[in-house]
Amino acid sequence: MKYIPFILFTVLTNAAAQLMLKYGMMTMGPLGFAGVNPVLKVLQVVFNPWVFSGLCVFVISMASHLFVLSKVELSFAYPFLSLAYVAVAIFAYVLWREDLNAYRIAGIALICVGTVLIAHSGRKSAETLALTGKTPQSERSLHQ
Repeated sequence: MKYIPFILFTVLTNAAAQLMLKYGMMTMGPLGFAGVNPVLKVLQVVFNPWVFSGLCVFVISMASHLFVLSKVELSFAYPFLSLAYVAVAIFAYVLWREDLNAYRIAGIALICVGTVLIAHSGRKSAETLALTGKTPQSERSLHQ
């Protein structure tokens, strides 16, 4: 499907944002509000360069996702976001040596298999609609 690159861009920017947010919080140390003005603490967190960058990248990811949602079915596009779990788990292992045990690897494999099945279902739907000369919008209007 021609929107897969946009979907994957959304996934990668989402994962990158999570990694930046985590790194930003790691640079700040344990978060505590005891004896501190909570508003100042929140501002300190938000304006940490890594946290702020992560939030900005997350906005880019959401904008990309909105574009994707304007083009494809939600039930096709949304499950791809689970690939962000895969990317985050792998990069967290590589960058910070976070645990990547057999259960997590099995979960990652299941996520990948599920995403492949969903991608395949989207290809079939697109091929069927192309053969009949219909668009997803015209197909939906027939069912309403």
